[in-house]
Amino acid sequence: MTVIANTAQEQAWNGPEGAHWARHQDRWNAVNDGFNAPLLDAARIGGSHRTLDIGCGAGRTTRLAALRAPLGHALGLDLSGPMLSEARARAAADGVRNVAFTRGDAQTHPLGAGAFDAAISRYGAMFFADPEAAFGNIARALRPGGRLALVCPSAPGLNGWVTAMTSLRGILPVGDFARTGEPGMFSLAEPARVRAVLAAAGFTAIALDETRAYGTWGRDAADAADFLLATGPGRHLTERADAPARTRARAALTDHLRAHERPDGTVALLSTAWLVTAERG
Repeated sequence: MTVIANTAQEQAWNGPEGAHWARHQDRWNAVNDGFNAPLLDAARIGGSHRTLDIGCGAGRTTRLAALRAPLGHALGLDLSGPMLSEARARAAADGVRNVAFTRGDAQTHPLGAGAFDAAISRYGAMFFADPEAAFGNIARALRPGGRLALVCPSAPGLNGWVTAMTSLRGILPVGDFARTGEPGMFSLAEPARVRAVLAAAGFTAIALDETRAYGTWGRDAADAADFLLATGPGRHLTERADAPARTRARAALTDHLRAHERPDGTVALLSTAWLVTAERG
């Protein structure tokens, strides 16, 4: 592993946040798997392609990319030791051999000039402290004409989990926790910002298409409420409240989520994302 420049995210994803995602990887895949096919189709992976998965987490999309290119290879890059351990274990259990995982910072990690045909990311490219440096490094790692495909959240209000959490305003100190334009979940929510960053990194043919998918957040409303409150944003809010407020918040969130229960009781929330595509010039 090389020098980590993005130290705040490195600490977060090797602490409680990374442990939570590694421990609940199946639940997070149930939330986000609806974006897998659009992402991989947009990346045009196949045959002997070499794919870089940025912020790969526990490697779901890395393995899928490897399976689409049986004569190629997929490399997952992430800051999180706990999630990469899970990624390696799952690849071994699934028998996916043309895949590897490494811990490193996309802003600084030496990837090799022109080493990849495609770079992908499912909700992993929003956390760069220096997105210009990160995407510049990614561009150098792609061959000329290489393909970039990202899924990143669009406006906070178009995402059901944000609406659910902001419904707790007046109980928890919600404030503006879903800010855009800063390192974090919504740093790439503004199309003009995305275009400017990618163009500066040397990408061309930049396009953003709004993509929507429903994810499953829990077995029922109470289970989904517990899960949401245990996520990073949920912990950020509940840790700043007293015990009675936390109890009220759980009850209020459960009530909010009941409106999103399917006939089988599971909770479905809509996620709205940008499917960002570009090519290395």
